[in-house]
Amino acid sequence: MTELLRHETVMHKLQDEVRTVVGNKTHVTEEDLVNMNYLKAVIKETLRLHLPVPLLIPRKCMEDIQLDGYDIAAGTHVIINAWAIARDPSSWEQPLEFKPERFMNSSIEFKGLDFELIPFGAGRRGCPGVVFAIAVNELVLANLVYQFDWKLADAVEGKDLDMSETFGLTLHRKYPLLAVATKYDRNR
Repeated sequence: MTELLRHETVMHKLQDEVRTVVGNKTHVTEEDLVNMNYLKAVIKETLRLHLPVPLLIPRKCMEDIQLDGYDIAAGTHVIINAWAIARDPSSWEQPLEFKPERFMNSSIEFKGLDFELIPFGAGRRGCPGVVFAIAVNELVLANLVYQFDWKLADAVEGKDLDMSETFGLTLHRKYPLLAVATKYDRNR
């Protein structure tokens, strides 16, 4: 939600998509989500920039290998920095910018097959709840932007939001987001 409030045009484009697909129904349903490609792009871009878990579960190297000129012995514990991968300029154009459009004509998914986007890990140790997590995120976000118009509290502008994050078991905003929701009038 923070990125949407920082990028008003993205918020409006997402609201337009959701409100067009849903029409005058009372809420967004799972069936509606199939037609919301921009919503999916917004969620992918958000999870690319703001991974819930920046360092993936450690893995043990099964055999001696060489990677980028480094010798890694069998039995070595390896930790994958998914945060760095998601911001790598060799994989992403303007990696620090919030640009959901980068996913609009892209086949990149976060189910662990595209290693430039692995917010839920990959392989046997990938998150078993990835499909559920994405479905819930899509449904909740779509309903939030469908039901309400949003603005920042206290006349703060999006560009002035402090995007600092706090590292722990998960990565989250250092400062809480204060936003004002106004019920959207579908009849206007």
